[in-house]
Amino acid sequence: MDGSFSSALNDPRSLERAASALRCLPFRRAFYGLLSGEAISSEELHRRDDQAQLSFVRLTSDRAENHFIWLIRVGVLRREVDGQGLTERVRLTPMGRELLSRWSGEIPRAALLERIRHGLRRRWPRL
Repeated sequence: MDGSFSSALNDPRSLERAASALRCLPFRRAFYGLLSGEAISSEELHRRDDQAQLSFVRLTSDRAENHFIWLIRVGVLRREVDGQGLTERVRLTPMGRELLSRWSGEIPRAALLERIRHGLRRRWPRL
């Protein structure tokens, strides 16, 4: 799917909310690059020896899963499906790929005010 078609399907507010999540969450670009080629679960992420290259902070599997759920809600990730239904593993969505194409290098980290707003939006989505 080309970027223009994908952009037409995603409204600007959804894209901006998802971009903010990418800037505010602790995952590095290498994490999303990994997900563009394979699916991974929060437990697998927690056990990886190279977690420091994938995240700015060490994550427990529960904390990573909470971030995965939020990224699913904003449209960046999706659950992988196997023959028996949804799995605990996640993959990058077309929206996630489109957002990552905005940055050539590492995803810029959000300023403190944006992180506070993001945290409030995440906990109280109606604000």
